[in-house]
Amino acid sequence: MSAAAITNDPEIRERFGELKPALTAQAAVIEADRCLNCFDAPCTAACPTHIDVPGFIKRIASGNLRGSAVKILDANILGASCARVCPVDVLCEGACVMQRQNRKPIQIALLQRYAMDAFWASGDTPPMRAEGSKSLHVACIGGGPASLACAAELCRNGVQATVIERRDLPGGLNTYGVAEYKLRAADSVREVGMIGKLGVEFRCGVDVDSAAALEKLDAEFDFVFLGFGLGAMQRLNVPGEDNEGVTNALALIAAYKTGHLKELRGTVVVVGAGNTAIDAANAARRLGADRVYMLYRRGES
Repeated sequence: MSAAAITNDPEIRERFGELKPALTAQAAVIEADRCLNCFDAPCTAACPTHIDVPGFIKRIASGNLRGSAVKILDANILGASCARVCPVDVLCEGACVMQRQNRKPIQIALLQRYAMDAFWASGDTPPMRAEGSKSLHVACIGGGPASLACAAELCRNGVQATVIERRDLPGGLNTYGVAEYKLRAADSVREVGMIGKLGVEFRCGVDVDSAAALEKLDAEFDFVFLGFGLGAMQRLNVPGEDNEGVTNALALIAAYKTGHLKELRGTVVVVGAGNTAIDAANAARRLGADRVYMLYRRGES
């Protein structure tokens, strides 16, 4: 499958318009100027990757978009995708001091996206930290966020890194498993391309599915990083769950993002009501389902 096949389906783009459109240049500067540049920065403390939030926002306000992006990438090489999918309302934006004043928190995610989109458009490459001898060669099994971050960090510090992915395109959940209206597959592939500029090698369509395959990699590489995900989706363990017409949410999302599913008709039942279940229910409606039910063991609250 080519990158174009998964990223440019006009019908999917039309049905899955972005939930949060990007900021305009004027809106970004106005929003950046709202930031108080807190010395202790609770937003930075609340960020799992500890991005210097006041630092990158201050650079947007002063027009230094490259400096803003570099500040983000220094802490999080996947800053572009995180700006789109991270639950900021309970992390950085949830910790914003504006909340204490009953004011709207700074739109950190949209500002981060603004800086990263500008960096992408420039065609720039994240700065290296050390050239290194390139004598070490590491294999990262799995092409998702964990392996991408590991490989990028290795290459930025002078180590050769090769990402090995069983699917046609790298990116893992970012490419195949995140709802299109949150993170487009095209944007995930574009971020992978930026990581590739650091010197990361990609081998796609390679399935490490046996002890012999792993031993072969062990002989070729100095170290092997295992980044193949958190495991399979939970099963209900009830009769009939393997019948035709029954699938899991991640498979549903991957099916429409790859163009294998363009339409649903009739009634769809989604079991569960977490974030992924809600994305599946939304997808079903956008794909044309007449009615969608969500079955959940707790109350609406």
